[in-house]
Formats: sequence, C-alpha cells, structure tokens
Amino acid sequence: MRTALLVGASGLIGKSCLDALLRDELYSKVIAFVRKPLPLQHPKLQQQIVDFDNLEYHAHLIKAADVFCCLGTTIRIAGSKGAFYKVDFTYPYNIAIIAAHNGVGQFLIVTSLGASAQSKVFYNRVKGTVEDAVAGLKFKGVHIFRPSLLLGERNEFRPGEKIAMFLFRIFGFILIGRWKKYRAIRASVVAEAMVTMAKLDLQGIRKYESDVIQVIYDEQIKTKRKT
Repeated sequence: MRTALLVGASGLIGKSCLDALLRDELYSKVIAFVRKPLPLQHPKLQQQIVDFDNLEYHAHLIKAADVFCCLGTTIRIAGSKGAFYKVDFTYPYNIAIIAAHNGVGQFLIVTSLGASAQSKVFYNRVKGTVEDAVAGLKFKGVHIFRPSLLLGERNEFRPGEKIAMFLFRIFGFILIGRWKKYRAIRASVVAEAMVTMAKLDLQGIRKYESDVIQVIYDEQIKTKRKT
C-alpha cells in the first residue's frame, strides 16, 4: 500500500487521475493539493488547501511514494506569458524540488507533444524547460507524459480546441505511422497510463508521447479483460 500526491486535481487530466488513484487498490491514501476544496469525499482522499506561491509552508506535506503533477494552463487563460510560466514551470518545479528533498521516489508530470527547451514556440519551450529541470533532480524515476490534443469536458470553453477536436474526430484516422502521435487522445487515457507506469516502479527518465500513452492504456485494458 502506498501514498500518492496529486497536484492539479481539478484539471482535465487531474480529475481523471484522481479517479484512477482512488479506484486503485495499491494506493491507500491520495493527497490532493488544491486551491479550494473539491466537491468530492472519499475515505482515501486527503485534500490540502495550498498557496502555490508559498510552497515552503507546505513542504512537510510533500511526502509520498509517487507525485503526480497535472498542472497546466494556457496563455489566454493565465492572462500573460509570465502568469503562464508560473503555473507551467515555477509551480511544478518548486514542488519537484521539495519532493526530491523529501525522498519521494517517482515524479510523474504532464507536459505536451512538441515540448522542447529549444523550441521557438513559447508554450513548447516552457514545457520542455520544466521537463529538463525536473529530470535533473534526484528521483528514482521521472515519467514525462506528452499528450497531443486532449479530449474531454473542460470547465472552461476553448473555441480553438473545440474546432480541432471536431476535425480530429473526423480525420484523425488518417494519421498513421510516425504521424500517429498527433492523434487526439482522451484525458482519461493519459491519467490511466500515468497510474499504470507509476505502479511499475521503473527507474530513470522516461518520456511517453501520445501514441505510446495510448498503447499503454490499450495493453492495460487487454490485461484486465483477460483477468
């Protein structure tokens, strides 16, 4: 039995990740760092109201076998590049620093397809920078998940995503071979894959793009059906 710490539980992937962790018998306790209480009660769930700008006050709580970081926003929603950077780099990295210091074994983080610290695209550059920063810390295992366009019901309306989702549902099947990783993927699939890989306790730095994430999920489903 082990403890999981989840950051970003109110987001698209975070909600599914919380559900998966609460259902999984391996985890006896799930700690969720939130800004405000989630409308959910569960015997395994421990909610912690956190000031992400002052994480040092909560350092004693960042203790678990596995930390799942599903934090993320967009520049439009954040309001500026600086605000976006804070949510997508500063918060995850500060959590990771404390987690590594506290002896957390595994750190699992969601970034994005195309993430690269050398990218000319600001969004991808920030995602790649946080990947490199977290990978440089002393964890037994670092798992980086790079999904393509996410499918699922968001709390906020994103018109550009709605159009893209519509097109992907119609034409996604034509993306094959090396283009397969660009297919849209359900947020719940990403979440289930994260929990699956955490349970394997693999060492080192591992990156999973959308096509691989989908395979991990599909294989898990096949295994469950056999049992």
